[in-house]
Amino acid sequence: MAIGLAVGNLELPVPVLTGQSGQFLLAHLMTLIPAVTLLYGMGRGASQTESVALRSVRCWDAALGVCVAAAGMLAALVSYLVLDSELAVVLGRNLAGYVGLALLLYPLLGPQLTGGTLAAIPLVLAASGWGPGGAPEPWAWLLHPADSAIAGVTAIGAVCVGAATAALWSGPPLRITAHL
Repeated sequence: MAIGLAVGNLELPVPVLTGQSGQFLLAHLMTLIPAVTLLYGMGRGASQTESVALRSVRCWDAALGVCVAAAGMLAALVSYLVLDSELAVVLGRNLAGYVGLALLLYPLLGPQLTGGTLAAIPLVLAASGWGPGGAPEPWAWLLHPADSAIAGVTAIGAVCVGAATAALWSGPPLRITAHL
């Protein structure tokens, strides 16, 4: 939160694929740090060992992810109350959304593909998420202003669905192979 607020409204130039360009802040990328750190920790254990553990490691991973998202939202609330900056709300929401996506994608893709996919999401949204008139598309939750209900519900929904997927997924990651 501190890093995101420190860089403030510093914009990154991102090529736009559709619609018009809009504001994409460096702070949007700073909120990836907790999600990528969470992924790093989740990918460190041996899946064979964790699958026979007495306590479900996947449930602990999901609980840790929910706690990280909640801590990010709490830090955003405190920052908003102290600094009166709407950027704090956007940072907390995006942090929670990224953590939710990390929890969702990790069991499906595995640790290696999830990290790259998660890092690509903000860039893809910034390049294709702007609609006519420079307003963000409804599905581009990352780009919405602080008062957007759609973005808030999407981020919280990602945490809920991600935590459920991380806790309940019992199969191996999906195998994605390319045949040339």
